Amino acid sequence: MDRGAVVRITDVAALAGVSPSTVSKALNDTGSLRESTRARVREAAERLGFVPDATARSLSARRSFTVGLLSTDSAGRFSLPVVLGAENALVGGELSALLATARHDPVREQHHVRALVARRVDGIIVTGRTTEPREPIRVPMPVVYAFAPSSDAEDASVVPDDAFGMRLLVEHLAGLGRRRIAYVGGRAEQAASLVRYETLAAELAARGLELVGSPLYGDWSEQWGRRAVDLVLGGAGRSADAGGSGRGGSGAELPVDAIVFASDQIARGGCDRLRELGIRVPDDVAVTGYDDWEVMSLASRPPLTTVDMQLERLGQRAAELLIAAIEGEPARGVERLAPRLVARASTLGDG
Repeated sequence: MDRGAVVRITDVAALAGVSPSTVSKALNDTGSLRESTRARVREAAERLGFVPDATARSLSARRSFTVGLLSTDSAGRFSLPVVLGAENALVGGELSALLATARHDPVREQHHVRALVARRVDGIIVTGRTTEPREPIRVPMPVVYAFAPSSDAEDASVVPDDAFGMRLLVEHLAGLGRRRIAYVGGRAEQAASLVRYETLAAELAARGLELVGSPLYGDWSEQWGRRAVDLVLGGAGRSADAGGSGRGGSGAELPVDAIVFASDQIARGGCDRLRELGIRVPDDVAVTGYDDWEVMSLASRPPLTTVDMQLERLGQRAAELLIAAIEGEPARGVERLAPRLVARASTLGDG
């Protein structure tokens, strides 16, 4: 054929020795064909450089082969990795993705939902910037919620397993011989703060370790991390030139030998304050964060031991569930994805 000629389905059919309808079935994985016939058609299509017409494919399968990715977030700290992971999985499934960001605006979200329905997308993945349950969207196609779960227990949601992540941290600290541990959370009303604290308290009690003081809650900020350190220590910090490991300026023993912060951002502020007080991390007090947000975890001094929620993998799993739902095998309920521990100098030291 001429190099500039358009390859048609009839050309593929002629080379493979089959009818055009058989070519369509073979390339769309429909109909009852022998595997040898499908393979012969695919080989012919590849040799000729045949590109199926997307519109014809959609009409044949009664699908658009597109999926909506709806995010309530504009900053993208948590939702962007989820979206990237989902998109990777969708491309592998030969699906295209349409991204829409609602920016925490219910009116904008409804506009995007209507637009995605009008485009006849095959399904929608909904994500956000917190793990707080959210109201479901009501659409005539499959929906999977990623990171921010649906408040409807019958909907399919994929979320990080925060309880598992906290157990990893306790196991790590206990293995390093830490025995007196304080907890600094984010906002008291948010599930991430509460689940992480409740799991920490239960795990420490089960191991016979001491949870020092009450949980401290505040903003998800470095400023709160700095202030929280002062509350944890209760004035036991020492000047930078004071001697003696693990002792305050008055010579009193520090009340803790580890502080578990509910996020890397809070932990980075905490590390800064400990250093200002002349308290060595991790020699005197070990520090852990959560999220493995590298902007914070690697910039901290020292770099933070933390928990990676594996958000790209979470997005990929959400896409896998959506593809299965589109193909007639929907999931129900919440699936929790196990995170992983990332151990760095804030607990291990420079050695």
